[in-house]
Amino acid sequence: MNEIQGEQGFSIYRLRWVGYGLLILSLLDTISVLTPANFGNRLWELQTIGALVERIPVPLLAMALIFFGEDYERRRFEDIFLKMLSWVCLLLALIFILMLPLGIFGTISVNNQNNQQITTQAKQQLAQLQQVEERLKKGTPEDLNNLASELTRLGVQADTKNPQELKNQILSRITPAKERLQTQSAAVQSNQRLALFKNAVKWLLGALISAVLFFMMWRGTDWAR
Repeated sequence: MNEIQGEQGFSIYRLRWVGYGLLILSLLDTISVLTPANFGNRLWELQTIGALVERIPVPLLAMALIFFGEDYERRRFEDIFLKMLSWVCLLLALIFILMLPLGIFGTISVNNQNNQQITTQAKQQLAQLQQVEERLKKGTPEDLNNLASELTRLGVQADTKNPQELKNQILSRITPAKERLQTQSAAVQSNQRLALFKNAVKWLLGALISAVLFFMMWRGTDWAR
């Protein structure tokens, strides 16, 4: 009987030491995620929330292993550490709860930034097309010849003998190009929004679940406090 209890005791010790090791590794990983800090940058904050949530299984498992066996064969210095660790669970639960509004506002802000960036790029490209269109309409035969020669050097087939025909061809392609640009811009915005919201929902649900689990762990370790 004593031999069986001794084997169980060694098993408990091994699990606890694995827990301590995982907790240290998790702490080092968290420091790596948080540095260099860039608070105030919505994109960095949202990505950091995602990185922390995706790494949460390791510290949760570490806590479970450390608290395994409750107060069985605990040393005095370990009792003090466990008391602190129990309160850390409550602190982590609060931190993950606070991540929820931060993540929601961050998602909205990043989505607006993405839309603004895509819209700005689209406007710049439209402006370039309009400039080309105006230059073609106002261009002299010499300008059209120069344009045809430049296109030929770039590998684009151009009729250098008939610059007027080249002018008509390019002008006929500018309007469809504008329409394609607007369509592509809307598609990129839609795809980025979908990817952003999918990740945000996953991370925010993960933060909520993590908060609940840490709170349950705090309540279940009242023996350590």
